[in-house]
Amino acid sequence: MNKPKLFIYLFLILIVIALRASAQQADSLLNTLGSTSKFNKVEATFKSTHVVLSHSTETQKKHDLDLRIRHHFGDIGGQFGSAHTLYGLDVATDLFIGLDYGITDKLTIGFGRSKHDELYDLYVKQKLLQQKSDGGMPINLTFLAQIGLVAREPFATNEFDNYSDRLTYLIQPIFSRKFSSRLSLQAMPTLLIRSVTTGPDDPKNLFSLGFAGRIKLTKRLSFVADYTLVNGLSRPKDLPIVFYNPLGVGLEIETGGHIFSLNFMNSEYIVENNYIGNTRKSWTDGGVRFGFTISRNFSLFKNKNPDTKSTIY
Repeated sequence: MNKPKLFIYLFLILIVIALRASAQQADSLLNTLGSTSKFNKVEATFKSTHVVLSHSTETQKKHDLDLRIRHHFGDIGGQFGSAHTLYGLDVATDLFIGLDYGITDKLTIGFGRSKHDELYDLYVKQKLLQQKSDGGMPINLTFLAQIGLVAREPFATNEFDNYSDRLTYLIQPIFSRKFSSRLSLQAMPTLLIRSVTTGPDDPKNLFSLGFAGRIKLTKRLSFVADYTLVNGLSRPKDLPIVFYNPLGVGLEIETGGHIFSLNFMNSEYIVENNYIGNTRKSWTDGGVRFGFTISRNFSLFKNKNPDTKSTIY
């Protein structure tokens, strides 16, 4: 079986498992309405479904729709930065607009489009485990499966010999823990499956390991950061093209109905299918860039259960 078909089957299986899990959770909730177990869940490990570059373990609340706009500017310094580009503000290396919808409190689907490669991405995100304050469950576990489609015209006649060459696939279990009201940490082992690479020594199956964290500074302000280790794992360090591990830091500002994030990162690109395998800038040579994210959450249907009100992240 070829890789695209295998991933599609895994994608569909995840949806079926997620729906069955949601039905079982609903039955379990009905059977435990008289208990206090539902109040032991640790909420808001992260305030958003994303950190800087990476996803977090958070999912959308049921019937909540998140409109997300992200923007990465150009190099602040180095050959392509400085005052000639207003420290990167004249250049947009990537733009993204997407919608995330909560089918249930633990199952989210998302769709978006990036400027780079005219990439369309579709993902399914299912929360499988949730941390409990009584120690019964020490971590959160969320599973992410994502498909990316390159829609741009080919740069060479043989660049996309087959339509499947335009597709990339991402599988990522995300583990997190809220250690206190101010500190949350996360780990993300990831498999990125590609059909087209920069050369024969650049593997099509790219393994990476990501880390992320959030420190709450004030009631509405948090410091966030994430780092993805790619080079030195399944990818050789002596490729003809130099790649770097993506690192992003930022400030999350809660402003009532939405979250506004101010970020700095070395990745030119926004979506995992692009930035994990294609980051060519470094923090040490002026390749760091400014970016921002605006996230606006809408509740499409009124929740009739007062104990499970939709919240704005």
